[in-house]
Amino acid sequence: MVVRDEGYQGNPNLLRAGTVYAYTQAEKDEYRKCHDDSIYFIESYVKIVTLDDGIVPFKPWDFQKEMLRNFDKYNFNICKLPRQVGKSTVSVSYILHYILFNEYVEVAILANKAATARQILGRLKLAYEKLPKFLQAGIKKWNDGSIELGNGSKIYAESTSSDSIRGYTFNLIFLDEFAFVPHNIAEDFFNATYPTISSGKNAKMIIVSTPKGLNLFHKMWKKAIDKKSEYHPFEVHWSMVPGRDQAWKEKTIRNTSERQFRQEFECDFLGSEETLISGSQMSIMNTIDPIYTEGDLKVYEKPEVGRSYVVNVDTSEGIGKDYHFINVTDVSEWPYKQVACWRNNEMPVMLVPNVIKSICESYNNAYLMIELNNLGQQVSDILRHDLEYEHMFTTISDTQSSQHMNFKYSRSQKYGMKMTSQSKRIGCDNLKSIIENGKYIINDEKTLDELKTFIVRRNSYMAEEGKNDDSIMTLVQFGWMSNQQVFKDQIDSDIRKLLQNEQSGYNEEPEIPFMITPTSGMADPFRQGVQNSFADDEGDRWFPA
Repeated sequence: MVVRDEGYQGNPNLLRAGTVYAYTQAEKDEYRKCHDDSIYFIESYVKIVTLDDGIVPFKPWDFQKEMLRNFDKYNFNICKLPRQVGKSTVSVSYILHYILFNEYVEVAILANKAATARQILGRLKLAYEKLPKFLQAGIKKWNDGSIELGNGSKIYAESTSSDSIRGYTFNLIFLDEFAFVPHNIAEDFFNATYPTISSGKNAKMIIVSTPKGLNLFHKMWKKAIDKKSEYHPFEVHWSMVPGRDQAWKEKTIRNTSERQFRQEFECDFLGSEETLISGSQMSIMNTIDPIYTEGDLKVYEKPEVGRSYVVNVDTSEGIGKDYHFINVTDVSEWPYKQVACWRNNEMPVMLVPNVIKSICESYNNAYLMIELNNLGQQVSDILRHDLEYEHMFTTISDTQSSQHMNFKYSRSQKYGMKMTSQSKRIGCDNLKSIIENGKYIINDEKTLDELKTFIVRRNSYMAEEGKNDDSIMTLVQFGWMSNQQVFKDQIDSDIRKLLQNEQSGYNEEPEIPFMITPTSGMADPFRQGVQNSFADDEGDRWFPA
């Protein structure tokens, strides 16, 4: 029996906060059942709007019930789902239970557009209105973009902009269709969003989306699958939806396209058709964690005696925009492999040559190629004339736009290469070939991320708007080099020599040390955690290989 019920703002379906409600024993028993079991509550009391039948009770399918159980069990959930499988309905139903049966919790519903987020909130408000009064918590506020209940719980609906919920603290964040958040704001948004729940031990994050390319959602999904994050992955195949069979698939493809079906219903992570490397290839490429990180240096494999390495360098102004990037490749055998990299966008360009030399010397006096565009010529001159590093590849210009690598001395030779439109085109073509044929392994996560946004723009390949491609340009350099006869002759010779040494028992000889010399702006990358190192009389530190 309701002692006093005036409704909220004249809406008789809404119990106003502060209304005194006298529960019957049956209602108390039912309330406890709903409190203890979200699926029971949803099956018994949540109503939704359907296209064909209007407002009807929500009866979750089996996979939807599994989603609900996951939401209860895990604090972090990421769901890869086809179109039109009720992902928003399931999530809204769970959120409704969450705010009704928890006091003073705050929830954020976020979508790529504010209008979409408010539409989702609208579904929750409709479901709330259809609840019997004994399950309602009373209304304090009931706005288009937020609601507040009498038990102190609140919900906000916002867009996924980088500052939409900055400064707030939430118990639960629901991200709808996260794959559709634009590339240029997705990472900034997520970096701003995660701290809003990080302080709570029981805080929850629910991410649901249909895939759309190789973006942040794809990256987070792969990490979840590989158990490299705390997110629990859950996916649904289109055939799990009642009524969807082979005939339905064929009809859908006829009315759309094979590619659209693969992305929206098969949930394939298809890359942009404009990327240099095919989406199917990038979707199966895996990176690894560095074995050592010191400042801006990441090491994936230590130098090994007898192996050959190539270092490619792309320099910047060092003023916080584009990056200096140093890429180290093991070219001793197929497939070539990225074994270390250094990335920095603040170091003055005059100090970069010291870093380059230190890395090159550490990796068996690696062959070095520097892009001479912009400040690259200055870096090359310092390395060659001041630091006297000898293992530098040289080039000779045939014409204004054409050049080739050279090992013989020539007055016109340059220590490095110019990245022209012609050399870039050749480099991109060769890079595409060696990566898609499995002949180059990328280990660095940020390098792979840049590759996913390296697309055709203005009749050339470059980074998407707001992204960087400095690491990729070192790979383009390598792609151009790999087709040069001088490079082929030298590397083939090194590989033959390595094989001969292995066959003659060379690898059974005592190990000899390698050294990385500390330089201005770069810490000794193997200084910590390695036993039996020692410093010589000149202050250089040596380590066992």
